[in-house]
Amino acid sequence: MEILGKSPAIKKVLSLIAKVAPRDSTVLILGESGTGKELVARAIHARSRRRKGPFVPVNCGAIPEELLESELFGYERGAFTGASRSKPGRFELAHGGTLFLDEVSEMSPKLQVKLLRVLQERVVERLGSEEPRPVDLRIIAATNRDLEKEVAEGRFREDLYFRLNVIPLRLPPLRERREDIPLLAEHFLKKFCEREEVPLKRLSPEALECLKNYSWPGNVRELENLMERLVVLVEEDLIQEEDLPEHLRGLSRPPGLITVDIPPQGLDLRRTLLEIEKAFILKALELSGGVRTQAAKLLGLKRTTLVEKMKRLGLE
Repeated sequence: MEILGKSPAIKKVLSLIAKVAPRDSTVLILGESGTGKELVARAIHARSRRRKGPFVPVNCGAIPEELLESELFGYERGAFTGASRSKPGRFELAHGGTLFLDEVSEMSPKLQVKLLRVLQERVVERLGSEEPRPVDLRIIAATNRDLEKEVAEGRFREDLYFRLNVIPLRLPPLRERREDIPLLAEHFLKKFCEREEVPLKRLSPEALECLKNYSWPGNVRELENLMERLVVLVEEDLIQEEDLPEHLRGLSRPPGLITVDIPPQGLDLRRTLLEIEKAFILKALELSGGVRTQAAKLLGLKRTTLVEKMKRLGLE
C-alpha cells in the first residue's frame, strides 16, 4: 500500500524514507499506535538494495515471551519438549532482506541482550545449538513508547537503544496532519466499496468536516476502520453527518466554541468552570477508553497534570 498524504508532516517522512532506503543503516520508527509503522518499514524495504530479498515482520508484543526467543532465533531438534525437528528463526528467514521488529520495547531484558549481539556481530545461535550462523540482513525496529524514558527507568538497555537509534524516523499522529484526512478517507472508501462490490460512497461536506475536527486517538487505523463500518452500514451513496458515530457528530462546527448563557440571577463562575473542566476530562477518558495517557494527549495536557486535575475534581 502506498503512503498517502500531501501535508508537510508526511512529506517530511517521505523525504527521509527516500534518503535512508538505499542505505543499510538500522532505522528506528517512532509513532503512536495506528500511524502506519509497518507500512513505512515496507516502503523502506521496497526502495532498498534488499528489495528482492524477504521482508519479515515480527510483532514483539503479540508473541508470548516464552515463544518469542524460539521464533526469532529458531531451534534445533530436541532443544525442548516438542521440538521434533529443527526450525530456522526469523533472523535466518530474513537473510538477504529486512527484519522488521515491531514494538521492540516489549522485549524482555534477556532477549534485548541477544538482539544486541546480533546487531553487533551479525550471527545467531539457534536454541539447543552453539553453532554461530551468520546473517546478512537489515533491521528496522519500531515502538509506540518513549524509548529514552524506558532507558532512564531501566526497562530498556541503553546500549541496545543506541544500536537501534542510528536513524530515528518519527511518524506524525493523524491529528498533526489533518489536511490528509480527506485523501485518506476517500482512499479507504474506494477500497472497501470495491471489496464489497457496492457503488462508490462519498462523504458530505458536513461529515468530512467532522472527521477533520476529530482528534483520532487511534490514528489512521481508526479512520480506516470507520470507513469500513460506514461502507457496510450506510445504504445511501452519500454519507451524512448523522451516519457517523455519536462521538463524531457535531464536530462540523469549529472546535472550541462554547455557547455562553448567563441566567438573570447570575452564576458561580468558579463552579461553572470546574464543571466544564470535569465534562471535558470525562469526555476525553470516554474517547480514549479510560487510557489516561491518551486522554491527556486529547486535552493537550501532561499525564501527571491530568491525574492531578482528576484528583482535585473527585474523578479518581
